[in-house]
Amino acid sequence: MFKALTIAGSDSGGGAGIQADLKSFSANGVFGMSAITAITAQNTTGVQGYVDVPLEYIGMQIDSVFSDIFPDAVKTGMLSNPDTVALVAQKLHHYKVKNLVVDPVMIAKGGSPLLKEEAVQNMVGMLFPQATIITPNIPEAEFITGKKIVSSSDMQEICLELTDMGAKCVLLKGGHMGTIEANDLLFDGDEFHTFTSKRIETKNTHGTGCTLASAIAANLAKGFSIYEAVSMAKEYIQGAIEHADELNIGSGHGPVHHFYRFNK
Repeated sequence: MFKALTIAGSDSGGGAGIQADLKSFSANGVFGMSAITAITAQNTTGVQGYVDVPLEYIGMQIDSVFSDIFPDAVKTGMLSNPDTVALVAQKLHHYKVKNLVVDPVMIAKGGSPLLKEEAVQNMVGMLFPQATIITPNIPEAEFITGKKIVSSSDMQEICLELTDMGAKCVLLKGGHMGTIEANDLLFDGDEFHTFTSKRIETKNTHGTGCTLASAIAANLAKGFSIYEAVSMAKEYIQGAIEHADELNIGSGHGPVHHFYRFNK
């Protein structure tokens, strides 16, 4: 059985964070484990608050997993502060993680900040060089690079800049571009690949980034190439969004349907 570990925050509403990651791992055929970095109070309408888990216990969770159930892939999500980023980076370097998916979670769907500005430098300097792939959306990539992205050529330039920062591969998610179709751009270190998806008219998109990154990690854990892992994950998240209204949970941005393939 292939195994994957998520190091991220907990979403009490169950739509994003480690809850989404574990659902995505299961739906994509791997055994999921977690190390919780922060506890959030949130629902479909937004984040009401969060508290960071003490560093000692973040490290203890990671050590417990690696010492007994060594994961085939790791996905990071909400790390929130510089010290947490530094600790996680140190632990992953110590355990020589091979398949690392870094989702630079900065802002929740409702607009609440989830990463302190001063933590970005640690993420770029300590985590990106270890990452097999990073999965920023447009606002996150703009924040990291300090540059605006308004065209497909801008997306290519930003991918190259992000790989210059150390990441081996970049999946730049273009959903915020406002185009008729949603275009995500993968730079695998050698070539660009564009994934074009039909836009789905739904408000139920909570946890899409977490779910996609975790699906990529699951596919990497099973031995697929970067292109295969991203392609399969894109197909999965598209279906999860298309079926999200079948759940219709909460009064705000509801979750995607992680198990749509099994509810036919």
